[in-house]
Order: sequence, then structure tokens, then C-alpha cells
Amino acid sequence: MFKIKKSTEFTSHINMKKNENEKEVYLNNLDKNSEVIGMGGFQTNEDDQEGYKKRMQQRKEIQAKRLKERDKEKGLIIVFTGNGKGKTTASLGLALRSIGHGHQVAIIQFIKGGWSPGEVNALSAFGEQLKWHALGEGFTWETQNRSRDKELVSTSWNKALTYLKDESYKLVILDEINVAIKLGYISLEKILIGIKKRPPLTHVVLTGRSASKDLIATADLVTEMKLLHHPFREQGIKAQQGIEY
Repeated sequence: MFKIKKSTEFTSHINMKKNENEKEVYLNNLDKNSEVIGMGGFQTNEDDQEGYKKRMQQRKEIQAKRLKERDKEKGLIIVFTGNGKGKTTASLGLALRSIGHGHQVAIIQFIKGGWSPGEVNALSAFGEQLKWHALGEGFTWETQNRSRDKELVSTSWNKALTYLKDESYKLVILDEINVAIKLGYISLEKILIGIKKRPPLTHVVLTGRSASKDLIATADLVTEMKLLHHPFREQGIKAQQGIEY
């Protein structure tokens, strides 16, 4: 009989995994404790100010620990999907936020392009800090030409790649790309390969309903807009300036 000695490298790997697991448990406990304490306001049970202040102080201390432990940075893959309104609107909010910090932003619109929305006029005020490309020719029932649609999507994607590879752009928005994928105009695999070529701190946003399960699994942040009411269907109200375009 003889004993097999663990290599230093193997032991180090085991210890690293153990530390990672312990940290994950620690962070999960912090998250659970913050939920138990709650957001405050009049949702808590304290009747006196002193008791409420003590609860919120505990919440503050836990939050400080959560922020201290989660200090990494990376370029995020962000998906806005769902049947509800607000996917493009949400991405434009991120564009404004990035511009406000002095970053450069590129927006490439797939499918859209047959009209000029209000945001084009508004964001043109930022000049070279924002690049906007609407290379589509409208909805499928307007274009009525699948081959032409696919060609335009390919052109849009090639334009998007130039920005994804350029580290001077902090945020790249691929508006309605999910729809282009769903319609078979471009493959998700091609999109994911291209996204991986971006610099480490470049964020990319993919909007449009019907985001695939594979894209959702790959993304760092996913928000699904859920339709509850819509004035067009329920009240016969047409698309209006400042709301739809």
C-alpha cells in the first residue's frame, strides 16, 4: 500500500473552490437578511422612531457588506424582451446615462428604419458622442420582401460589428435584433460570436420580443416587459408622438 500525495496545484485548486463556495454562502445569507429586514417605510412593524431607526441601521450595515463584496466590473450582455412596451425606451435610457458620463454610444436599429422617431432628433444634439444607424425599411408587412429584409439585417450586423470591436464605445445597442433572429434573418450563433469579440468593459444591449432561451441563458441582465394594458388594442388609440415614436 502507498499513499498518493496531492500536488500543490491540486490542493490550491481545492482551497480556491472552497473559498468560492464559502463566499457564495456568505453573500446569499446577506441577501436573505436584507430581504427579511425589508425596504422600510410603513411596511415595517415598528411603532416608534427609535425601533425603526435601529432596523434601518441594520439594513444599511448589511448593504455596505453586500457592496463591498460585489466589486467586480465587466461588460454586460443586457436583454430587454417581452410583449410589453418599453424595450427600446429602456435601452435609450441607458444610452443617455452612458452619454451623461462622457462615454460614446452606438445604436443600430434592425427592422426599424421606415420612419424617423423623436429620439433621433433629440439624441442628435450629442453629435459625435452618439452614432445612430436605422438601416431597416420597416415592418415585414410593409417591406413584403424577405430577401431584402435579410440583406438589410446583414448590413446592419456588419455595421454593429465595427462598433462592438471598437473599445472607444462603452455601449452598443442592437435594437430589435431579437425580432431579426426570430424571423430567421440572422442566426443567434452569429450574434453571440460577434458579441464575444467586444472589449472586456463594453456593454451590449439586445432588444425585441421573443428573445431565445439560449440568449437569455447567456445574458447577464434580462428584463421582460409584460403587457397588461395597451391603448391601441383596448381603446383604438393610434400611435402618438412622444409615446410610440
